[in-house]
Amino acid sequence: MNGLEAPMRLPGATSARPLPRSSATVHTPVARDMWHQLLGADRDALPSQGPEWIECLCADAGYRDASRVYQMPDGRQAILPLVRRTGVPSALAALQSMPKSWGFGGLIAPHGLTDDLASAVLDDLSEPLMCRVRLRPNPLHASIWSRAVADHRWVRAAACQAHVLDLAGGFDAVWRQRFRSGTRTKVRRAERLGVVVRTDTSGELVEVFHALLARSFDRWAEQQHEPRWLARRRGGRRDPVEKFRALADKLGPQCRISVAWYRGHPAAAILVLRNAHVAHYTRGAMDKALAAQSYANYLLHKIAIEEACDSGCHVYQMGESGTSPGLSRFKGHFGAECHQYAEYLIERVPVSRADRLFRAAVKRSIGFRDA
Repeated sequence: MNGLEAPMRLPGATSARPLPRSSATVHTPVARDMWHQLLGADRDALPSQGPEWIECLCADAGYRDASRVYQMPDGRQAILPLVRRTGVPSALAALQSMPKSWGFGGLIAPHGLTDDLASAVLDDLSEPLMCRVRLRPNPLHASIWSRAVADHRWVRAAACQAHVLDLAGGFDAVWRQRFRSGTRTKVRRAERLGVVVRTDTSGELVEVFHALLARSFDRWAEQQHEPRWLARRRGGRRDPVEKFRALADKLGPQCRISVAWYRGHPAAAILVLRNAHVAHYTRGAMDKALAAQSYANYLLHKIAIEEACDSGCHVYQMGESGTSPGLSRFKGHFGAECHQYAEYLIERVPVSRADRLFRAAVKRSIGFRDA
């Protein structure tokens, strides 16, 4: 049973609530030892579903933990990492798994995610007391969530896509069978040009990484016809340097920042989160001119993918791809496959629709282009 011989005993201090429609029981809060055990036993679980990730959100982004355990009648247990904004009345604060720019959430299910588990979560989160819920699940579980949502009135789906690279067969198989020939050529060119890659798990490279990320804010402003000050403000709020310092501190070896130097200057960097089963490329940044000259991004991913294979990971999640054809092509060069999935919003008052219309109006007024 995926390393779980029997359900873990729930601590006596939890509050429990039955869900009549599914016969499941919901418990809060989640005991840390239980969280770690179920997370380690789920081969699809991501580092962004762990308790340390939630700690970063609570300490540095103004959230509090609202995670819960679902106990099924047959003894199966699953955890939903969940946060709620602080400083907002409970009746108005959205529950999120996860907030925007904070990775994938969804269920940790060591015995496998099933339709009844997903339905139990939706039953719970669709209760009248929940004002608004945002659920961004693992793209690999898209079909299960899609079936479960069909029977729930208040759930709205927003189409998304992400890319995932299958690491089956080890790095030799990935290199020969999934990397495109042009990608292998670019990796070799980077090596011949003397690109040097260093990976750190202590947080030492956070400042270098964030300096490259700040350059990306300016580049995106130009591509999107957005005022530079606005792009910097949005980027700084979404990804402040303190966020990455906190991740490096809380996640330790799971938070891997790799920087590629070309001719003594940082050309590109990536942030890869990694646990025993999954590697997740979650942020990239670069000096566009140096990266183009040196093929640094190709070497960075080659090394990260090879290390993921060597550590026993079965997938290399390459993250949300949005609507950018260029980003999708780049990920496809490594053999990553596109997964269509959905982000789910549960709300009885259409707050998100009003917010979306307001943002669209602002974008039109400045001539913003999604790139």
